Amino acid sequence: MRRSNLVLAKFEIALRSTRNDVTHSMATFIIAELTFLEAARRKILWMAFFVSVVFLIVYGLGFSEIQKDLLRQAAPIILQSEIHNFLTMAGLYVVNFLGIMMTVLTSVDTLSGEVASGTIHTLLAKPVRRWEIVMGKWIGFAIMITLYLILTGVGTLVVAYTISGYAPPNVLQGLALIWLNCLLVLAVSFFGGSIFSTITNGVMVFGLYGVAFVGGWVEQLGSILKNQSAIEIGVMTSLIMPSEALWKRAAYEMQSPLATALGGITPFSATSVPSPIMIGYAVVYLTIALIMTIRMFSRRDL
Repeated sequence: MRRSNLVLAKFEIALRSTRNDVTHSMATFIIAELTFLEAARRKILWMAFFVSVVFLIVYGLGFSEIQKDLLRQAAPIILQSEIHNFLTMAGLYVVNFLGIMMTVLTSVDTLSGEVASGTIHTLLAKPVRRWEIVMGKWIGFAIMITLYLILTGVGTLVVAYTISGYAPPNVLQGLALIWLNCLLVLAVSFFGGSIFSTITNGVMVFGLYGVAFVGGWVEQLGSILKNQSAIEIGVMTSLIMPSEALWKRAAYEMQSPLATALGGITPFSATSVPSPIMIGYAVVYLTIALIMTIRMFSRRDL
């Protein structure tokens, strides 16, 4: 509660410092800044960073040992390249998963928690609108997620390149899709927080992510076995929650040319590749989730 009061005090000082020239956009970015600073103090965020550093250390040690074996056995260059791609994709798969988990765990109570504690009443007493609160908080968390993915995603690629000299193709596109995936989950978490309690929201977000995850693997296996019904089930789950589709597209962009030619030969390759239309759908999905968050939070009886 002390932290919330500190944030409110800083917010009031920031508003006063701008005197009568405060615009709605300025209020939004003030809230974004204070949300970022508040989130940075949370123990769960620091634990997420600690786990990520441990992951990078373990990942680097494992990659290094495998690279030593490849050099010792004088493995063919093409085999080395495929193993490097496999290990890099495995690392980025973990990055995608950690990013999703960190996004949900840090944001799941950002609206519902303040409503339950009554902190939101003090904030709404200031010259600020509800949509400014939603967008300000969302931008603050989006900045935090971006920094987290830079640490884990770029860190994984740097480790892989330092050890093996290998970098996957289309890495910027791949990282951008992982980033979009986290922002998508963030928007869904905000939507749930605008109408549900914290626990219910957490169950909803993790449930949707789980459905998308299982549906994505069903679609992958259906593509391998040429089972059209399984593929359609996977597509339907992607429409419900397109998070796994974004990862599969990212994996397709970054997989090796040989894996692409063979239609995917590793657990981290995409055999059933989402089309660019699905990426557009995910952007629309994210936008609608934010609009609905603002709408529901504005109508919510606080």
